Amino acid sequence: MSPLVAPRSLAALLAAGPGVHILDVRWSLAEPDGRPGYLAGHLPGAVHVDLERELSAPGTPAEGRHPLPPVARLQADARRWGLRDGETVVVYDDSGGLAAARAWWLLSHAGITDVRILDGAFAAWVAAGLPVAIGAEPAPPAGDVTLAYGHRPVLDADQAAALPATGVLLDARAAARYRGEEEPVDPRAGHIPGALSAPASDHLDPAGRFRPATELAAHFAALGVRRDQRVAAYCGSGVTAAHTVAALAVAGFEAALFPGSWSAWAGDPNRPIATGPAPAPAGPADPAYPTDPADPATRPDEATGAPR
Repeated sequence: MSPLVAPRSLAALLAAGPGVHILDVRWSLAEPDGRPGYLAGHLPGAVHVDLERELSAPGTPAEGRHPLPPVARLQADARRWGLRDGETVVVYDDSGGLAAARAWWLLSHAGITDVRILDGAFAAWVAAGLPVAIGAEPAPPAGDVTLAYGHRPVLDADQAAALPATGVLLDARAAARYRGEEEPVDPRAGHIPGALSAPASDHLDPAGRFRPATELAAHFAALGVRRDQRVAAYCGSGVTAAHTVAALAVAGFEAALFPGSWSAWAGDPNRPIATGPAPAPAGPADPAYPTDPADPATRPDEATGAPR
């Protein structure tokens, strides 16, 4: 099943009857509190979900800035959002899915089989002329969903270190952070040795929608992603990398996530770091984008304030 749903397709699902739950997951490093935006306008019936408090546990040096929440706590929150076993969940944000993908990945990892990302985010819903609600929504009826982690592949730090020797490890952060030229959040700059620079913003078209599956497949092939090798992604704290996992799913690849990501790696002084441009990818060149992340022709890595 595609991880995406278009605005009008979602509207049709909602019109068909109950059993579809909408979660508003607005968040960014610049504006971590997405509730004001939710109150100003959201999809009718959507429940606001706080990424920092509900989709993450408190950060630690060993686990990174956004560790996975304990599954019992996530289940309690999901029931409060009204989620029920066997029903559909649609998540969205106002940043092309870069934050909502965290909810998509986490809930599917916890066993919900039909979780989708609203393609084009809130802006696409508005552009389609679909209704918008303002202010707080009534609390939904309590749900009964049962959650357990283990439904999506994950890597720990040792596995992330070993993967480039046999597969492809993608770094979803801005290319300047990958190269070690800047690091605004974490204790050390650079990247995991052997990882390839693959900014998550490259998955989106200018309107903030996911690029077509054929384009994404060519993009990842240019990075050396193959069906007979393992591929995984990391970012600053495991949020944006979920968007990379979703983009790979659109392209037909199953990918693992390193939840601790760079914040956990850089927080361990015994972990080596690499700096500078990425090594040459193993695949054919992607005609859509330059392959050298230091090339000034490369399109901007991330919109200001995009989550990492």
